[in-house]
Amino acid sequence: MKEGKDLHSSTEFENNTETPITRKGFLSMTGKYVAAGAIGSAVISGGISPVSAQKNEPGKQTRQLSKPDEQIVLDKWKSEYDQASAPVPMPLPPDKRVGYAVVGLGHLSLEEIIPALNMCKKSKLVALVSGNPEKMKKVAGQYAIKPDSCYSYQTYDQLKNNPEVEVIYIVLPNSMHKEFTIRGAKAGKHILCEKPMANSSKECQEMIDACADAKVKLMVAYRIQYQPHNRKLRELLQKKEFGNTKMVEASNCQSSANPDHWRHKKKLAGGGALPDIGLYCLNTTRFILGEEPTEVFAYQYSTPGNPLFTEVEEMVSWQMKFPGGVFASCSTHYNVHESRRYRVLCEKGWLNLDKAYAYKGQDLSTAKADGKLELHQNIGIAEVNQFMTEMDYFSDCVINNKKPFTPGEEGLQDHIIMEAIYQSAKEGKPVKITNLKKPVDYRGPEPELA
Repeated sequence: MKEGKDLHSSTEFENNTETPITRKGFLSMTGKYVAAGAIGSAVISGGISPVSAQKNEPGKQTRQLSKPDEQIVLDKWKSEYDQASAPVPMPLPPDKRVGYAVVGLGHLSLEEIIPALNMCKKSKLVALVSGNPEKMKKVAGQYAIKPDSCYSYQTYDQLKNNPEVEVIYIVLPNSMHKEFTIRGAKAGKHILCEKPMANSSKECQEMIDACADAKVKLMVAYRIQYQPHNRKLRELLQKKEFGNTKMVEASNCQSSANPDHWRHKKKLAGGGALPDIGLYCLNTTRFILGEEPTEVFAYQYSTPGNPLFTEVEEMVSWQMKFPGGVFASCSTHYNVHESRRYRVLCEKGWLNLDKAYAYKGQDLSTAKADGKLELHQNIGIAEVNQFMTEMDYFSDCVINNKKPFTPGEEGLQDHIIMEAIYQSAKEGKPVKITNLKKPVDYRGPEPELA
């Protein structure tokens, strides 16, 4: 859910290369000109230009690797009856951290991603890309970003000349992901892309191919797969502590109020509730089960006359059948009070995660029969900043040349399944899925998270 990619109303841009092109202006062209590359070659007024430096070669390791420092161990003070503290933070020195360029300065970037970069141990903010020069200047001042490390969407390709930038984090409307991923890969930079990965499985494959050709890493920002409560639940399922898994119930819902927001424009968003927030139910279920669905059966609905849903769907409800015999019942809604949860039903008990897909506040509980008793347990896990964890994980992949756990292929799988869900809802019958890969065939190694 990219809550940060906001829509601004503005007048149209009429190929006037003397006028700065803003994100605001771009998004107003919804029905006419979706591809940002078609906007021309105008640059932001004020002479913002990329730093002049040696050009990075695609795929070439540009940073000096060093042995990790030995963990600092403090005197023991807690008893064994209290929850143990996390290890002492061991951040890399600033000059050893991986430099990020954040593309798009909407809600998600300004409220979550950029503040998280200031908390990171292996990552740092070094560049900004925006279509709004005034906002970018203000943000650059707040975070000490040099003027020559600020780029417009038109000067974006000149990131290739900035050696401080090793990773580009794309936080743009879904329809822009493909173009800016491919352009970023051609600039020789590794790509972290927000979800959904694109607007179609075809676009996903083009993004994967472009990054492979450029020999750069591509990771999709599935932060839930690096979040400790979700990972703990997955671990308990893998150990079969509650017996065999039988069924998953998952729901991710929220309300919306602005029909002019890009999320309600089909060409920009690709769809409504399903790709934006329903995707969490889909991807997390696949993650915790470690399997891919073989069949889906779906229904979708939009309230007639509601201006929010003239182009995209209001709700989708669907079932997924997995080869191990597990069935998942999922739902997503764009016009109800926020609710983000799932429950896994097993032979010997259940596991429930409230606020499962939220940025914080996860609450993991379980139930299991024990003779005449039913034992309920709340599993307390220290919260972490999910964006910090995700970015530092990707930085570690860059530093140590590892394939990410959620590479582009993970985003492609979700799009193939979502296309089957839409097909099923349209045809009113189940749709079989036969063209999915096994996750083990494309995933990088399991994350080692603190």
